Amino acid sequence: MISVVIPLRNEESNVPILVEKLGTALTQLGREFEVLLVNDGSVDATASRIKEACKADKRFKAIHFRRNCGQTAAMQAGFTYAAGDVIVAMDGDLQNDPADIGKVLAKLDEGYDLVSGWRKDRQDHPIKRNFLSRVANALISRTTGVHLHDYGCSLKAYRREVLEGISLYGEMHRFIPVYAYWNGARIAEVPVVHHARVHGVSNYGLERVIKVVLDLGVVLFLHRYAKKPIYVFGLCGIFCWAVGGISTLAAVAYKILGQKSFIQTPLPTLAIAMFFGGTICFLLGLLAELSIRTYYESQGKMTFVVASYDNIDTPTRRSTDRRA
Repeated sequence: MISVVIPLRNEESNVPILVEKLGTALTQLGREFEVLLVNDGSVDATASRIKEACKADKRFKAIHFRRNCGQTAAMQAGFTYAAGDVIVAMDGDLQNDPADIGKVLAKLDEGYDLVSGWRKDRQDHPIKRNFLSRVANALISRTTGVHLHDYGCSLKAYRREVLEGISLYGEMHRFIPVYAYWNGARIAEVPVVHHARVHGVSNYGLERVIKVVLDLGVVLFLHRYAKKPIYVFGLCGIFCWAVGGISTLAAVAYKILGQKSFIQTPLPTLAIAMFFGGTICFLLGLLAELSIRTYYESQGKMTFVVASYDNIDTPTRRSTDRRA
């Protein structure tokens, strides 16, 4: 079954048109489907339009948030409640074309685990949206090693197993291909149609670029150091101790060679600050290590990802509990 997840916020004019186009496009596929419309705290008549669609066709289902939680949270909710083996996500502003769902699914059927849409001819503002989006896409591709033209395109198709174990926060939904690739998923990209917005107002602004850059830093940190945070805190601590040591030597040299007392230079103060700063970093690293071990061991989390099993029906994990 195919589950289509669509976050919506203040899209009252678009919902009826969207529902009609989705019904047509998905019926033509000849496959069982459901559509999860996630109302992200809309303050207009979006909720009423969604309820009407759900009443008219039971294949349309809805999740209503009490308040605005953001696109990523809406997608996470849709992924959580989706029942399909294949999940398709897309925007609800009619800029993504429901007719392209068949295109991404056809590519997925070629053996890929995730197929991302590429708005090759994007119908948005050339500077505020298109240029900044290209810069962000290039930055993400270069730093993560996952080369896609359009991370921001919401139209994507996922096999359910790709999304398992992924929790989304902030603006993290655009980084799902990165998480999937790092976990061994096969990823493809296909050009899709992009329409100019006709109804409603875009909820995107320039601040989104800053959020993306900050989230990218979080993604890289979690990928490289989540299992060994001491590497980051420890390196920071060593750096601080090195600066403190150099400052101490410089202060002593000034005292011996420059005939300047310690109170005449800021070097002793810098040395003390760096010493304690390095110590705090090292101790924070140890605390982070304890937290990571608690996270994995108390919840039974694995530090590896298995692609398949041979001659194993039900994988089990040997208990590390050693009671007297």
